[in-house]
Order: sequence, then C-alpha cells, then structure tokens
Amino acid sequence: MASVDSSPGTLTVYSTLTRRKEPFEPLEPGRVRMYNCGPTAYDYFHVGNARNFICADVIRRYLEYRGYEVRFAQNITDIDDKIINRAKEEGVSAARIAEKYTKAFFASASQLGVREADFHPRATQYVEKMIDFARRLIEKGCAYEVEGDVYFRVSRFKEYGKLSGCKIDELLSGARVEVSEKKESPVDFALWKAAKEGEPSWPSPWGPGRPGWHLECSVMSMDLLGESFDIHMGGPDLIFPHHENEIAQCEALTGKPFVKYWIHNGFLNIDGEKMSKSLGNFFTIDQVLEQFEPSAVRYFLLSAHYRVPLDFSDAALREAASALGRLREARVNARRLTEERSTKDVFRVEKFPVTDAAEELQSSFVEAMNDDFNTPRALAALFEAAGRINQIHHKAIEIEKTGGRVDDADRAEAAQLDELLDELASGVLGLDLGEPRGEAIEDLSGQLLDLLIEVRSMARREKQWALADLIRDGLGEIGFQLTDLPSGTEWRRI
Repeated sequence: MASVDSSPGTLTVYSTLTRRKEPFEPLEPGRVRMYNCGPTAYDYFHVGNARNFICADVIRRYLEYRGYEVRFAQNITDIDDKIINRAKEEGVSAARIAEKYTKAFFASASQLGVREADFHPRATQYVEKMIDFARRLIEKGCAYEVEGDVYFRVSRFKEYGKLSGCKIDELLSGARVEVSEKKESPVDFALWKAAKEGEPSWPSPWGPGRPGWHLECSVMSMDLLGESFDIHMGGPDLIFPHHENEIAQCEALTGKPFVKYWIHNGFLNIDGEKMSKSLGNFFTIDQVLEQFEPSAVRYFLLSAHYRVPLDFSDAALREAASALGRLREARVNARRLTEERSTKDVFRVEKFPVTDAAEELQSSFVEAMNDDFNTPRALAALFEAAGRINQIHHKAIEIEKTGGRVDDADRAEAAQLDELLDELASGVLGLDLGEPRGEAIEDLSGQLLDLLIEVRSMARREKQWALADLIRDGLGEIGFQLTDLPSGTEWRRI
C-alpha cells in the first residue's frame, strides 16, 4: 500500500497534576520515559486493574506509532503487607506467594494483548538502593528514625498535596492518615518498617526491616528512568497517598520535578460502586476470561475514554464482543474482495494511489488519539472504515451475480482500509481482529458450516432443490446468510 500521510499533529495529554490537557512535549525530544504501577503480587488481578494495564499498553503503543522511542517500566510489588498476610493464611513463604501471582499476572496480561514492559523491576531486587534513598533523606533532615522505623517528615515538603489536592490540615481533621505514637506528625509516612516476628526482613542501618510501599516505586522508577521522567501512570486510587508520597520523597531528595505528566484512568464500577478487592465486589480477570474472549474484554475497556468511570456488566461485554465481530467481518469481506479469482485476475493494491477513504481513516484515528488518547472516537473511525468495506463488498456481490467484474479501484480501497484496520486496531489498540483463538468449538463450527455448504452445492448440481433450500433456510435461521456467486457460495453472519 502506498504511504498514507500520517502527520502526527499535536498530542495533548490530561495531567492530574495540572488538572488540564497539556501539549505533550517529552523532556528529551523523540524519547519518552514512562512508568506504570504494576500489580501487588498477592492475588489474581481483577478486571478493574486490567483497565489500567490496558490503558498503559495503548498509550505506549500509540507513542511508538507516532515515532517516539519509548522506555517503559512497570514494577512488580513482591513484598508488602498484603503478600505477608496471604502467606500466613496459606502457610507458605511470602516469596512463594509473590512468585505464584507474578506468573499469573504475566499469563493473564498476555492473554489480554498487553505487551511486556521493557523493565519489570521487583521490589526485593532494589532493597539496598531503597535503604540508601532513605538514608539520604535522613541526612537532609527530611526523614527520621524511631525504634527501627523510618518516616518521611512531610512538614519539610511545602508542596505536599499538589497532586491530590489534599491539604495537611484537612488530612489531620479527617483522620485520613495512619496514626502512630512514633510519628512526629500523623501525616508522616513510613519509608522503612522495622521487622516483625515471622516476616521477611533485610539488614539496614536501623536494624532488620523492609521498605515501605511508597519508597519502592520511587526508587525503582528513578533508577530505570532518571530523577525526572515523562509519564507516571496508575489507577485513581493511587493518587493519594501513594503518588502524592512518591512526589514528596523524590522531590525533597533531588530538588527536581519528579514527573511531568501524571495519568490516571477512571474507576471500573459495578452497581454504582468502584470495583475493588476491599469492597469484595470484584471479578478476577480469570473469571471474566472464562466467559468472554480476551479481545472482547479489551474492546470493552477501550469503549469509554480512559478517564471516565466505566460500568461493568455481562451485557456490556456481550455488546463489545458483537462490535468486535463486526470489525472482523469487515476484514473478512475485504480479503474476499482482494483475493485472486483466477490466474488472469491478478490484483496488486500497491499499483493504486492512496484513496480518500484510507486518508480519512488515518486522519480521524490520529485526531482522536491526539485528543488525550480518545479511544471511543478512534473506534468510531474504525467502524466508519468497516462500513465502507461492507458497502463495497455488497456492491461486489450484486455485480458478480450478473457475471460482472468488480472494479479494481473499489478493491484497492477495500485493501487499503483492511491494511489500516490491521495497523490501527491491532497494532495501536491491541485488538485481535482474527478469529478468536483457542476456541475448539469455533473451529469445529466453521468446518461443519463448510461441509454443509459443500453438501448443498452437490444437491444443487444434482437438482435436489428441496434439500438445497432446506440447508440454506436452516442456516439462515441460525444466523448465516448464503449468497450464490459464479465463483462459488459465500456466507456471512447476519
């Protein structure tokens, strides 16, 4: 296919820090460094978590599509209170729990089409650097040690609350902080936790212990991406206190802006409440994938703008599966139009200039994604293209019924749109537009359909019209329409 003009235009990104859309200008021209808070490996992740992982994956893919060199890190929290508690419940080590659920994360993420990050640092690999980070904060007077615990002194960071909008006075009066007699102030947070009996620990200048959660992400991200980097992502529940605390400890230490663009996706809701393990109203991704194919789940999670709350339901997932099927059908129709129908009918799409429809699809898709990664509008552009393919296909069927030949310009337009659907829907949005994989029953259904069509063709050749009509009408009743052409019988779902 001839090259489509994909002038990138201006990409704008909504930053939680500034509370507005900003022109995207990375710190280093042509290169983007981004970090996403990954899973805490104590359980299977739920479909609400999947929204964040897929959102990060699509943003990374689109930045690469625009030509940026992306350095992407996503951590694995493999030591945490939740992991320790689960280990106690199951009577195994915390390391065993973390390893089990880390493997489960990678397996499920892969099913959903989420590409692995360039780096997946694990917290336990960075303990020495975390100790050094805390030590330097103590030396600067921004942290202090009490009985083996190390706390960050929030009063030393005057901009505390700039991400979340939380003010220290409001935190104190609203009891939104962990109260401890050890702390100088209730708003101070733990950088290092003294060891408790039976828990994993590491030696430190303050005695055996383990790092605090907020410290983990800061150290891993700065080690891999630098003291200042472009994008930090996560779920909305991480804005406070996790990301707020990350900013405080990093900027107090370095004196530099920590992250330029903070990106947070909206909640996934069920019955009007956010889906979360603490509320007990969640479905693990494994449970959802038992009923719906991965690309349908991915489509559903991209069907709303990433910052907008999204309501989870079986009906919504069925609708997503149906929509995905329509895109797949358009690609099947495009390939039928461009296949060689005889040795004399050689068709080469590269001989044709780029069509208006292809340029419009490219332009509409890029314009949508440039507007803070607006995937619903991007999907709408894909459906416009799919509709055009289907129009051409329907026109071709009518022409072939009379023994005519489909115009090569129409075939070129369908081929170009098909190629762009693959590039944009599959390459950027990560949707699988092939037939659902790993579904033995689907494969068997296709084989049975082909067999019935072959039997019907034999019946027609032998003038057994009643049998031929019975097969045609029966397939129609279960959702398959047959069309008899000079080149053979074609079918489509209705």
